[in-house]
Amino acid sequence: MGSASGSRSAYHHGDLRNALVAAAVELASDGGPERVVLREVARRVGVSPTAAYRHFDGQGGLMYAVKVRGQEALAESMEDAAARVPATWDPGVAAERRFTALGRGYVRFALRRPGLFRSAFCRIPGAEGEPRDWTEVPRADGEPRYRALGLLTAALDELVAHGRMPAHRRPAAEVTAWSTVHGLSVLLMEGPLSRLPDEQSDAVLEHALSTVLAGLAAP
Repeated sequence: MGSASGSRSAYHHGDLRNALVAAAVELASDGGPERVVLREVARRVGVSPTAAYRHFDGQGGLMYAVKVRGQEALAESMEDAAARVPATWDPGVAAERRFTALGRGYVRFALRRPGLFRSAFCRIPGAEGEPRDWTEVPRADGEPRYRALGLLTAALDELVAHGRMPAHRRPAAEVTAWSTVHGLSVLLMEGPLSRLPDEQSDAVLEHALSTVLAGLAAP
């Protein structure tokens, strides 16, 4: 759990915006998007609300910055899981392993950091920069946004390229895969599956991932 003193110690003159975002991410990690209040963030960093408002156009601007950080952390969790996939000489097997590993990293991030996960997908009415549809992937300037979607898209393309998924199943396959791991994340995080022991939770996750892969690979 983050502390006010920790946030203040991270603040250096000229880097107030990043310090404010870091404090907001701490609050989101502790209790989800509901905990992110600009005045509380300013208090944690040790500045006035007026100083904080110079860097954000209100609560929505701050929350959008937290959302971007949450999305980036989610993508990093997915990449970390994929990086641990055992090497293999078969590119088709490697593509399958990467696909399931990305899903594993997605769900495990939700269970490890539920508050930030919820913040990464919260709706921010009127916030600038929000994608208008699910197909929008990272911009050329490198802003994270929904980089997790870009990772999933690349993994699905690899499945097709290496003959592990028929091309006719490729259109909109992101929706099937994404909704499965996201829905399972919510069920395990705060739904009826949240009380499962870790061993059973892992088994449910692996079964869901293998089922999705089998469906995408079907002729």
